Amino acid sequence: MEEAIGRLWHRLVTRAADGTHPQAAARLKDLSRPLAIFFRALGGDPGLRLASATAERPGHRRRWLARVAGSGERLFPSRRDHEALRLPPVIDAFPDAALNRDAYFWLAALAAELDAETPPRRHGDDASHRNQRATLRVLRDWPGMARRYRRLVDAYLPRRRAPRELPDAEARREAAIQQALRAPGSVERWPDVPAKTPPGEPVLLWLRPDSGERVAARSAEASDAAGAPHGETKDGGEATHKAERADAPRDKHGLLLPFRAESLLSLAEFFRINRSVDDDGEPDPEAAQDLDQLAIAPTRNGERLAARVRFDLDLPSAAEDDDRIGVGIALPEWDYRKNLLRPNHVFVQDMLPRHAVPSPLPPRLAPTARRLRERFALLRAGRRWAKARPDGSELDLDAVVRAHTDRACRRTPGENLHMALERRERDLACLLLADLSLSTDAWVSNEARVIDVIRDALLLFGEALRATGDRFALCGFSSVKRHHVRFQRLKDFSAPFDARARGHIEAIRPGYYTRLGAAIRRASRMLEQEPAARRLLLILSDGKPNDLDLYDSRYGIEDTRMAVVEARRAGLLPFCLTIDRDGGDYLKRLFGPNGYAMLRRPEDLPHRLPMLYAQLTR
Repeated sequence: MEEAIGRLWHRLVTRAADGTHPQAAARLKDLSRPLAIFFRALGGDPGLRLASATAERPGHRRRWLARVAGSGERLFPSRRDHEALRLPPVIDAFPDAALNRDAYFWLAALAAELDAETPPRRHGDDASHRNQRATLRVLRDWPGMARRYRRLVDAYLPRRRAPRELPDAEARREAAIQQALRAPGSVERWPDVPAKTPPGEPVLLWLRPDSGERVAARSAEASDAAGAPHGETKDGGEATHKAERADAPRDKHGLLLPFRAESLLSLAEFFRINRSVDDDGEPDPEAAQDLDQLAIAPTRNGERLAARVRFDLDLPSAAEDDDRIGVGIALPEWDYRKNLLRPNHVFVQDMLPRHAVPSPLPPRLAPTARRLRERFALLRAGRRWAKARPDGSELDLDAVVRAHTDRACRRTPGENLHMALERRERDLACLLLADLSLSTDAWVSNEARVIDVIRDALLLFGEALRATGDRFALCGFSSVKRHHVRFQRLKDFSAPFDARARGHIEAIRPGYYTRLGAAIRRASRMLEQEPAARRLLLILSDGKPNDLDLYDSRYGIEDTRMAVVEARRAGLLPFCLTIDRDGGDYLKRLFGPNGYAMLRRPEDLPHRLPMLYAQLTR
């Protein structure tokens, strides 16, 4: 009974202190798609993604009831950094659900105008001045937003503390904030406050511009590399935290040595306790959510803690490695931060599997391969009769009958009365580029891994294209940073698809990471040399671009996108088939809305890949 009454009392006090309205809440996960379209339609950076804001302790002065209830300690201020537009996971400040939803769209419009500001910063600027200027531009460029903004301001200002309730310095600052919200641009000089004055309450309708601070990792994969934890909130949204690097303690004493009784209750920083990872219990995701800022300290030997999950894989020795073809190729790489193409920044090495042996087609694939060859044989170039020609080796009986009928009806008869035997060629070339990174070692069923599915798909693809007579090449790639991009040439354009090519495919193994931009540039150079009217670059991937360096970020996305743009400028047709269920988050940015296809069931890849080729070359 006491616990039930306590929970009820806590709920009532917290609700009264927060002033929130959960029944009218708007959630970012439900609005992410329309918000992204809205943000980009208003001119926002197309490379930015929408993500949940990081939880912070603003440290502002709170009302007495809020301090008693312990509410308002952790907020989610909106911000924009070089990776993402980060908005609160939930907005429930208003009793009207439409107003909470409008707040998201207002922040998206504000972020689009902050992106368009030129120059992006002025001397002495702060967030308040930049938000005022951005607000004025939104109201000027998009008059339809003015009514929405006025409704938001009228409903939001009563939620903030009145200046008369605050000390003098804070009152002047709060009055300036409210004035700037009512009449954007009217506050040119911000009031000076003493250095030790608590910060002001974050403004829901303003956006914190990019300040260059470290923010939360972008995904679970990125958080492993950067050391920034990542999880999921109770309502199913993405939970992120601000991350910082901290030095581990260098003392060599035990837990309580040297012992001081007065410090027994103040041990709150680092404990250097060595134990096996297997002894760890199940991780508690809620424990990390309660922290404001997570510190990542190096391990005893100087490695990052993230090295437990992502580590620099050593390249095999020369005696065990695959055979190298040539001396390698230096390729450029796009740096979106400097808006330039860095020449000779990546080193790509062509390779052949060393221990490959000529292999027949596996018996389990023989029935499927036979059906594909029968279907694709219909696409094979051949000699066909072309009717209704002015001259030819044979008479076109249909044309002769029509001409005789027209003459009998006193009409002008046709003159194209012959047939000619012509040879029609399929003037096209295709290069299939397969991702052979370490992620392909994952299991898709109890019987097969991703790499096994890719291997079967390559074998069936080769059998199908051999029946058409089209020129094609099969390649794979993986990478270990920019100096070690491995490009596996499984079958060249000039080589037949025979037992030797099948042996190369059977010998592929998963390994390393996915520097996709460099692989696309290398494949594009090979395909450009083919004298064909249509040249298809078909990319098979199971995840987004990543590597051990900064490539595992927006840098890799933008470089891959530029490589695709370069391929299209060269007259190639790039198309990506992915088995990544989350691929829609980045593939549209890389290949455009019609430049990719997602496969929900990876085990269907061997059957779907040849049919996709038939559709693209129809």
